[in-house]
Amino acid sequence: MKSALAKLFGAALAGLCLLAGMPAAAQQFNSDSYISKPHGMVTTILTTGEHTTMFMMTFSLFPNWEITAAGYLFNTDADRKTAEGTQYSLYAKYMFYENKEKTGGFAVKGGTGMKPSYVLDGVGYQTSSQTLWMNAPATIPFFDNRLSWDIMPGWSVTRNSGGTGHDAWAFTYSTRLAWYPVNMKWALVGEAFGAAGEAKLDPEYKVGLRWEPNAHVNIAVTYGAKFNGSPGSGFEIGAMLFSPPFLCFSGCK
Repeated sequence: MKSALAKLFGAALAGLCLLAGMPAAAQQFNSDSYISKPHGMVTTILTTGEHTTMFMMTFSLFPNWEITAAGYLFNTDADRKTAEGTQYSLYAKYMFYENKEKTGGFAVKGGTGMKPSYVLDGVGYQTSSQTLWMNAPATIPFFDNRLSWDIMPGWSVTRNSGGTGHDAWAFTYSTRLAWYPVNMKWALVGEAFGAAGEAKLDPEYKVGLRWEPNAHVNIAVTYGAKFNGSPGSGFEIGAMLFSPPFLCFSGCK
């Protein structure tokens, strides 16, 4: 059953990629857009699924900057009462360009720790806190922003990988498409991501449906697996909550 679903969702993603996503924050997706939230906003993200539960908070303390802290609980077996590990990530993002329509732009991100869907082969959950990384999200809009494309190349290095004393480097890549076929509240979203190098990640995909009812809430349901048919993140549901601007070091405008 899961194999059939993986092929179905993989075909849907391939179709979206042929078209070549509205910029969205990470949520349960690995890809990110260029956007840094408005100065003073606090973003809370909750995601749970077959293998991972995530709690993330993003603080827009300075104009064009975001500071994000996240915690993850891994559960990779069938027993929901046990967990295989916990992990965290901490990173910053700076948006250095945005077009005048505010539908596309460029940013840079960097930090430590890895998202569960992006734990590289040979690194492992418990040692991913030793991983340093950086990437560069870019967003390109199409068709009056009905179609938006996120591209996010980057790199990572895991110190003392596997206890060998050797640092494992990787080139990371991720891309996401979001299509709003009817209105700007419902989007079909697909992404592909992976890594190559001393630490690698076989290419994976996620596809799903995102609902954006208002300026303060986003909800998404997704399914993820590897392109070779191996299991991935499975089914996940996540919510993003956006506060009004109120937390500013230099005063909110």
